[in-house]
Amino acid sequence: MAKRLIQFAAMNGFLAVIIGAFGAHALRGVLTPDLMHAYETAVQYHFWHALALLFVGLVAMQHSNNRYFIASGIFFSMGLVLFSGSLYFLAISDIRYVMGIPIGIVTPIGGLMFMIAWLLLLFASFKL
Repeated sequence: MAKRLIQFAAMNGFLAVIIGAFGAHALRGVLTPDLMHAYETAVQYHFWHALALLFVGLVAMQHSNNRYFIASGIFFSMGLVLFSGSLYFLAISDIRYVMGIPIGIVTPIGGLMFMIAWLLLLFASFKL
């Protein structure tokens, strides 16, 4: 599982570069300042948490008996998809509701996943 976390981290680092460059070059002047800010926030969180996921995966390889590392990695992964993904989607689409549910509600759920991931990483440190 640690190997998969590292692979997902690498893929997300790659995607963060591409998506960030796309926003800087193709979306500048197209998005409103508020939407551009949301997009840039998504890119920043995407980068930082891809690096956090890489760290967790590398440490998990060394401490395979510590399940908190794997759990932390899973929550970082979910946070990446939900938090950054929902902000990207909101910034570049006109879609605000799916089946009557506001898309914006997904972003704080992703943020909660990040918070849980950091707490699980803290718990993992106690077992070292």
